[in-house]
Amino acid sequence: MTLVDLTRELVSIPSHEDETAAGDFLEAWLRRETDADVTRDAAGNVIARKGTGEETLALVGHHDVVSPAESQVASGGGDGDGTNEYVVDERDGRLYGRGTADMKGALAAALLAFRDADPAGELVFASFVGEEVGGVGARHAIEQGFSPDYAVVGEGSTNYSGPDVTDVAVAHKGRRGSTITARGTAAHASEADAGENAIYRATAAVDLVRDLEPPSVDAAGDTLEGRLTVTEIEGGSAMNVVPAHCAFTVDERTVPGERAALERVAALEGVELTVDQDLPPMRCEDEPFADAVLAAATDAQAGEPELVTKPHATDAGWLSQAGTECVIYGPSEPGEAHTDDESVSITVLERCLETYRRVAKRWPAR
Repeated sequence: MTLVDLTRELVSIPSHEDETAAGDFLEAWLRRETDADVTRDAAGNVIARKGTGEETLALVGHHDVVSPAESQVASGGGDGDGTNEYVVDERDGRLYGRGTADMKGALAAALLAFRDADPAGELVFASFVGEEVGGVGARHAIEQGFSPDYAVVGEGSTNYSGPDVTDVAVAHKGRRGSTITARGTAAHASEADAGENAIYRATAAVDLVRDLEPPSVDAAGDTLEGRLTVTEIEGGSAMNVVPAHCAFTVDERTVPGERAALERVAALEGVELTVDQDLPPMRCEDEPFADAVLAAATDAQAGEPELVTKPHATDAGWLSQAGTECVIYGPSEPGEAHTDDESVSITVLERCLETYRRVAKRWPAR
């Protein structure tokens, strides 16, 4: 089965609500095509291991996708429960379909590289569930002891430093999403002093958030800058009632290391902070590993890839937080994932396959 055929097969399998069928395919393929030790954990993650050694290198991806557009689902033959196959088209040197870029194309390349490798140490293939909903699968695997020394995560890193080049991302931002709730005491607006205005307390908290200084960190010649953004607000019950409740949300882009002191809002009277989501950032601290992946990437393409950073969170953040040295290398380009015309370049898929093969051969260093 060619790389294109394998990608098409994977992409055609629906996995936006239930990853079971995609996991079944991955598990069956690995058992049929390799002599690796293949496991399927309680969350649905598919993990395969081959080789022995003191150090472990993992090729990591995920087989869940976001919901497809109507045009990305085959018509007819379905029963309305989302089980129709996804449409996969090939034209102008690209594969089109939900999950081609994010990230079943990279998964297919990793599968073939894993199958063909004769690793110097232990080589692992891992495909997680639930990446699109906060890293559910990665967190489960880590809790169950998944802890490779090194990982190449196949999220997008193509065309970051320039056109027609697949770079090596060595850091990315995280995301913390929080709800800040202000509580007061209701009263008739004609006697406003009899109550405590929750909106006033909330706006004081908003002012504090706006005054916080987000940290920044330098990586790969770039500066990752944190950011705090108030994104939603809700409060009040009627025009003539002093509000007893007001809440607003904060989208915070975090960087490796320090965090903005958002907890300070909880010191304000009548104000509470609830962290709803906290996706960790990532930074590779092992320069020889990053350089080895960069060397493999350079040998696999005509362009000159660079060490770069990404603006958004991936499963590499969870792995990095648990102690794995991670880099990101994959075919998806900025603006390709999650779109109604999602696609991936076949040439870049082949480039990723060759890079993964070279990394598996070179690392861990013999």
